[in-house]
Amino acid sequence: MLSTVKIFKLLADPTRLRILRLLQEEELTVAELQQILGMGQSRTSAHLAQLKAEGLVADRRAGKHIFYTRSGAVPDGLGDLIRRGGDELPEASQDAAALKLALGKRQDKAGEYFNRLAGKFGRTYVPGRSWRALAHGLLRLLPPMVIADLGAGEGTLSQLLARTARKVIAIDNSPAMVEFGSKLAAEHGFGNLEYRLGDIDDPPIKLASVDLALFSQALHHAASPGKALAAARRILKPGGRLMVFDLLSHSFEQARTLYAHVWLGFSEVELLRLIEKAGFRDAEVSVVSRESRAPHFQTVLATARK
Repeated sequence: MLSTVKIFKLLADPTRLRILRLLQEEELTVAELQQILGMGQSRTSAHLAQLKAEGLVADRRAGKHIFYTRSGAVPDGLGDLIRRGGDELPEASQDAAALKLALGKRQDKAGEYFNRLAGKFGRTYVPGRSWRALAHGLLRLLPPMVIADLGAGEGTLSQLLARTARKVIAIDNSPAMVEFGSKLAAEHGFGNLEYRLGDIDDPPIKLASVDLALFSQALHHAASPGKALAAARRILKPGGRLMVFDLLSHSFEQARTLYAHVWLGFSEVELLRLIEKAGFRDAEVSVVSRESRAPHFQTVLATARK
């Protein structure tokens, strides 16, 4: 029989309450709970052991993984209490977004296969085969869209996109960058590429006028990433797409002085939460590359729709 006193002692700890709330939604592995909670393996396992000892959670083995779920011995009344208490915690919305991301990763078998396949690309030398060539080819397949390159810098990517886009509007807050990019565009005859001086949290672009809003390693420079994403949504047409390339959260503090980074990247969960809070739907976030040299920066890709 469940001990009422012990149960309430367990529920008094916010982390254990978060775990129980999550396990009422979905059975999860220790690794998935670590990712959602942002907590180490030993601490997560310790909480699970306490909850299991009191009969609040159950586990099952599937191959190499152990899945945890709410125990069938937990009465509905207690389940309702856990649900209400968990929903009142300040981490509730963050946990919900992280759970969605964890379950998406579990289901993304195609993505796992691509990561393995991509790792082989370029490992064996084949004359003429490179990621650079592949990128150029794929860019030419893009439909003729109106694209906003937000935080474009000198606009190298803007110029690549301008080869097939109907129009590219490159936004940067540096007059020198805008001047340099404009000259470069004129030299290469890109009449559909326009550089504009402005901030990414209030870009000088007409509302609901672009098909794709792009942040390429720009969001970590924003004073307020949330405001920048909300501004991107405002300039998108209904059904328009958002694409974000940025750094995965890291601890390389020198990036603030070396590269003028305001933010040390974003976790997948954090970026997903910011995008959804800005009002986007169908958001997807995943890590797509890792640099081989220290500090081993990783790139996270996020897409969403207005």
